[in-house]
Amino acid sequence: MRANGEGEMKLSDQLKELAAPVLEKVLAHPFWSGLRDGSLPGESLAHFVEQDTGQLLPAYARALARTAAAAERDAHTALLGRSITGTLEARDRLREKYAELAGGMGLPEPPTQAPQAGPVTHAHCAFFNASSAASFAAGVGALLPMVWFNFQVSNDLLERHSAGSRYAKWIEVYHPGEGYGYAVRAFMGLADELGETASPPERDRLIEHFRTGIRHEWAFAESSWTRPDWPV
Repeated sequence: MRANGEGEMKLSDQLKELAAPVLEKVLAHPFWSGLRDGSLPGESLAHFVEQDTGQLLPAYARALARTAAAAERDAHTALLGRSITGTLEARDRLREKYAELAGGMGLPEPPTQAPQAGPVTHAHCAFFNASSAASFAAGVGALLPMVWFNFQVSNDLLERHSAGSRYAKWIEVYHPGEGYGYAVRAFMGLADELGETASPPERDRLIEHFRTGIRHEWAFAESSWTRPDWPV
């Protein structure tokens, strides 16, 4: 693929192009559409919050830490390091806000202890762990989908949700804020840097881990909708 007739298309643009069909399916998924219009069963949102804050976000923070440790440039270490703190702060904020809003939305109270990771969440966390241990490029490729999809999904929820619906207040607090756009652009800028400086095998590895990561984003929405459990 080419841009401007000379240089190759930026890697971030290639990744967005790769993610677009899956993102479309994610935005149309009954979990997110049900959250927008208020029809989502309360148990599905409770499952999402439990798995997200209890398992997925902590695993993501640890993957950020491992990937940051593998970076060769201080600027990359700093970017990922700041994201560790931001991820754990977001986890705490979402837990707190869910506890505040659960009663008013008719949702189950949050658990007093971290829930066991469900099978889909476990696979997602294992993916973060393995990717961040493989190489810097693999770690970046695995981390990027959550950043990009969270940005797109939270903006879509804010823009298209039914005003006054059951989950309107949750949607407002779920959005990470306008400043999150700066972090997204910084992550995509990191991808562009690697697209220019990484070896062809490492560039391909980044893309493949990104491709797997976007599939996990869809699977997590699906699991929040269906709430699968481990076989007894």
